[in-house]
This record gives sequence, C-alpha cells and structure tokens, in this order.
Amino acid sequence: MNVFSRPLRSSNGILKHCAQSRSFYWPSRFARQPSSSSQKWSHPPSSTTVADDEVSTLASQPLHTLSLEDLVKHGRPPLSTEALYASANFTLSLLPIRLAHRVESLRNLPFIVVSNPNISKIYNNYLHSLSTLLPYKSKSISNLEDEIRFTSVLADLVETHSQTIPTLARGFLECRKYINSTEVTRFLDEHLRARIGTRLIAEQHIALHVSSQPHQDTKPASKRSNNGTSYIGVIDTALQPASVINSCGNFVSEICELNYGVRPTWIIDGEPDTTLAYVPVHLEYIITELLKNAFRATVESGRSHEPIVITIAAEPENSRRGSSAAHPDGLGRTFGTNGNPIEPFEDSAPGVTIRIRDRGGGISPEVLPNIWSYSFTTFSEEDELPGSGNMDALNAISGAGGEGSSIAGLGYGLPLSRAYAEYFGGGIAVQSLYGWGCDVYLRLKGLGRPR
Repeated sequence: MNVFSRPLRSSNGILKHCAQSRSFYWPSRFARQPSSSSQKWSHPPSSTTVADDEVSTLASQPLHTLSLEDLVKHGRPPLSTEALYASANFTLSLLPIRLAHRVESLRNLPFIVVSNPNISKIYNNYLHSLSTLLPYKSKSISNLEDEIRFTSVLADLVETHSQTIPTLARGFLECRKYINSTEVTRFLDEHLRARIGTRLIAEQHIALHVSSQPHQDTKPASKRSNNGTSYIGVIDTALQPASVINSCGNFVSEICELNYGVRPTWIIDGEPDTTLAYVPVHLEYIITELLKNAFRATVESGRSHEPIVITIAAEPENSRRGSSAAHPDGLGRTFGTNGNPIEPFEDSAPGVTIRIRDRGGGISPEVLPNIWSYSFTTFSEEDELPGSGNMDALNAISGAGGEGSSIAGLGYGLPLSRAYAEYFGGGIAVQSLYGWGCDVYLRLKGLGRPR
C-alpha cells in the first residue's frame, strides 16, 4: 500500500485557468499609472484580478507561527457547531495572509523567471486561491451554509496546490541560466516551509469538518461518540514512530529488492512503544527518505547483510517548556477550547529522537557540505528533466502526497525532510564516518502532556 495516499480530495477537481489576452501598447499619456507596489513587482499574465494594494496590505501583516497546539485547540471531534465555526474562522484568519506572502515572494522574482510557464502556473494558483478566500475575509463564518461552502473552497485549494513542489522544481531547472543558485535555495527553502503550514491549516479544518458534520447530526456534541479514534483532524495524538518505521521500511525494502535483488533488514531498539502527537504523513515522508538513503548505501557498499539499526528514544516529560493551548484539569485530563476531553495526550511523549545507523560507507567529504542544498544546479544541459522517465525505482519513491515521483533525482529529499522536521521545532542531523557508515538523528517535537 502506498503510505503517501491522502484521504482528502477536492470535490471540484483541479481549477483550470484561462490565458489572459495579450495586452496592447498604449501611449504613455494614456497609460494607467502603476501603484508604488507594482513598480517593484513582476506581474506575469494572469486571468485572476486581485488589487496590488490588497496583496500588499495582507502581505505586510506578520505570519502567525503555527504550532501543533493551534491545530488541536478546538477539541476532539466530533466538534460542536460553535467549535467548528471557531476552527473555520481561525483558518480564515491565517490563510489569506499566507497566500499574499507567497504571491508577493513570487512577484519579487526576476520577471524572466516568474514568466516561466511552470513558475507562472504556481503564481496564478496562489493568486486564484487568494481571490476565492477574499470574499470571506470581511465577515465571520457563523452559519452552517457558509461553513460548508468555505470548506469546499479549502478542498479546492488543497487540490489546486497538490503539485506545487514538482512544478516549481521544473520551473527553476528551466530558469537556471537566469537566477543564481543561492537565491533559488533561499526562495525554495522559505516557500516550501511556508507551504507546509498553509496546506496543514487547510487540511486540518477539512478533516475536522468531515469528522464532525454537525449539520448531519442533531445530537449534542457531548452525546456523540468519537469511536475511540486517536485523531484530531490530521494529527494522530497517539502516533507510534515504530509502526511508521516498519510500514515505510517494508515499502522501501520491496522497491530495493526489485531494483537490486536484495532486501535490507532493520532492527528497532530503544523504546519502540513510544507514542507522540504528530502529523503522520509528515513522519512518513521523512522516514521513507531517510530509510531510502540508508538502504541504498548499505546495498551499494556490499554490506546488505548488515542490518540498519534504528533507535527510538522518548524525551522525558520535564523537558517540555512553555504552555499549551490545551489545558489540564485537576484530575489530569486534558481539554480543548470547546471543553471536550483530549485524553490520548496522557501517554504521549513531548518529543522523540530517532537514530538511523547504517554501515553504508558514509558520505564523502566532497559531497557532505551539499546534502542540504536543493541540487538543481547538478543538472547539465544534456540531462533530462524530472518526469522524463530516466529514473531508477529507488529515486521514484521519495515523495509526500504523490509528489515524490515528480521531484525524484533533484536532491529535494533531505532538505525537504529537514523542513518537515523543523516545522514544529524538531530537526535532522547527519554524522558521517566516511568509510564506515552514517548516523542520522531525527528529532520530533510533539505535544506530550500539557503542563
């Protein structure tokens, strides 16, 4: 089974954009005077009209730093109608600002770059999504009809942006003559990290809507059963990393056996029963990428008989700092803002460190400084672009949400994995013993028991 399959799909499908008609030359005395903001911005052709001043105003507002606490603060599904409205309005308060920041960052690229068909497509997607949310920005969602319609808009937004990463990758590959690698790395790092939060915010409300559906259930929220699920939206409050490791390990080893004829093995030690509150699809992407690297190095070094050793260590509860949006009562139970108990947090660790140790020979000193770079510049003029079919099976499995096969071979795996890990305060570190093997340390920050 593909561990990256997503349950959320848009009911409207991918939006189709019309090409803007060619503009005509006007004498300067008849030309519209550009606003101060438009003078410094690139404006690729677009069929969607959003005023520059509106984009500028939204983009001038600071981005809210998203936390796991933000995503669970409305309580455990099924939510009450009021809690569902609160979730919708919280989502609405964040997304237009985030989309405006992305539009502005794309406009600030050189015009020849943002005019590339692939990058221009991403620009138009963001601009269109912003235009679909703006009608809701001036009002509060306070009835079921608006909430249902708003959730449908979010589903369409998620589907529209499902191929952002591979599309940007192709665009920057095609534009590598016109923009230096440092600027592209900076842009991609910022853009892809921002995309993680934007998608997560939208998917969280969609999942809460689907699991609550108060418009289809007239029973009070206190009488509804949550069917024993440990999920709050897209977050599993009792996620077991060992289970994810085994699932991804089976998947990667099957592809490895198909490609090399051997099937590496792995051992999980430490504290395999550890659980934490985290986003499963993020962990699946990271673990798959790290195991792919470890398995490949192990096989290609001729040490396929050596198992990969994976150690799981839970952080102690007293390592947790700060407060949570959720709060405990005197009996040790945890409650969200809607008063519903969030009990699975009682057994979850505040954080987990996972060490993946292989005997694959390590990373050469020449390659080691570049492992966190988006390696689009390693392609020569003769190289085939992603999607051309000239890729091996192991490269083709690196992806999240179906994007992996489209970015395979670009070197996006490790930097994107680090972006996922760092988003909620974790990280990835690599310790290479050249000629021996690698230790990769993945640190995840969860919610744990709120204090």
